[in-house]
Amino acid sequence: MLVRLMEQKRENWGSKTGFILAAAGSAIGLGNIWKFPYIAGENGGASFIIVYLICIAIIGLPVLIAEILIGRTTQRDPVGAFYKLSNSKFWASVGGMGIVGGFLILSFYAVIAGWAVGYIVEAVLGNFNSFTEATSASDHFNNLVGNVYWILGYFTFFMIITMVIVYAGIQKGIERGSKIMMPVLFLLLIILMIRGVTLEGAAAGMDFLWNPDWSKINAQSVLIALGHAFFTLSLGMGAMLTYGSYMSKKDSVPNSALQIVVLDTVIALIAGVAIFTSVFAVGLDPAAGPGLIFHTLPSVFIKMPGGYIFAILFFVLLTIAALTSSISLLQVVVSYFVDERKWKRHTAVTVLAGIIFLLGVPSALSYNILSDFKFFGMNFFDIVDFTASNVILPLGGMLIAIFVGWVWGFDKVIINVKEGAEKLFDEHPIVLTFWKIFLKFFAPILIFLVLLQSIGILDKIAALF
Repeated sequence: MLVRLMEQKRENWGSKTGFILAAAGSAIGLGNIWKFPYIAGENGGASFIIVYLICIAIIGLPVLIAEILIGRTTQRDPVGAFYKLSNSKFWASVGGMGIVGGFLILSFYAVIAGWAVGYIVEAVLGNFNSFTEATSASDHFNNLVGNVYWILGYFTFFMIITMVIVYAGIQKGIERGSKIMMPVLFLLLIILMIRGVTLEGAAAGMDFLWNPDWSKINAQSVLIALGHAFFTLSLGMGAMLTYGSYMSKKDSVPNSALQIVVLDTVIALIAGVAIFTSVFAVGLDPAAGPGLIFHTLPSVFIKMPGGYIFAILFFVLLTIAALTSSISLLQVVVSYFVDERKWKRHTAVTVLAGIIFLLGVPSALSYNILSDFKFFGMNFFDIVDFTASNVILPLGGMLIAIFVGWVWGFDKVIINVKEGAEKLFDEHPIVLTFWKIFLKFFAPILIFLVLLQSIGILDKIAALF
């Protein structure tokens, strides 16, 4: 009776739209606006995008359906969800790995997001106007992150915003915030895309994005596309499982997952158009790498008409994208302590946000005071990033695919995935067959390759031949 009473009091999304926007917001983050454009630029543009879309269909969508389904079925946090379905401490620890991943990722993710907030201020102050070339922008960035007060100040500010939204709850905080932020994000991207395609010389950027050059595609490019298809959807960290746990049993998991994938992919493509048309229009290198956003784009904006305004809009966009992801990361951690440890939400949010902030301080200081601290050639920021992104996430995603495909019992899986999606599977039964095949066979193997690639083992194997 007590368990039933607690389950009745558990929060839920106010609407399906709220869930879609919040979950899409979790997926749409710095990876879409920051990472996708530069890895596309490094791997040949259009040809890479085609490979990436195939990978999304083969690995991203099937695993996303599985992760949301676990949460929706159990109405529990990652640890409680796995334990409820398996009664196994091992599988509960897989959920626990997602909780740890949420702690680690948010601790350094908020540092990068703080850079975006700081760059809004830099753009407003007109500090980009003195840049004469990309190296000026790069030097300016290095000076800023080398300033302890600058980097800690904006990191703190971003964590406070994240905490306030999650503190307000599922409907009043995360859902309401997502319903505001996601349309604003989309509007800003459209404005920036229109500005980009109307620049003189933008046609070269469009050609780069939409005319495939298959000579640029190799095994490494495919692995990068696989990895990004996995990482961009926030898989393996329990975020989608957690958001799914607040979902109504009446809503279709496959349809919801497909809408999230479409939104995530469209945003990434629009960001690519907005960025590459601008980069090509001013004659800069599209393969600028990770520094494309902070090292290159500021010098792009000052060379384009209206660049002052568009620089501000871009970094506002980047901050919103980061915020929609950070609130999902904090919610993953909070949900465990609320569901399993019976903490009150407000206590959990305050305490856990504080712990994550303290964990993030060494990451922020990795670019100034702790810059000489190295372990295996990596600073503290790199160590946390590597552990969470290269080990915990792909391992978690692979185990989720294995659990739903092989452990849970596919007869039970089918009953639950059909709930709310009866019409889809009755009219198109082949959809269930394809999902089963991709989830049981393709996803675990391909994510395992992503894991090997992420930790550098594939490179070592390749070097032997």
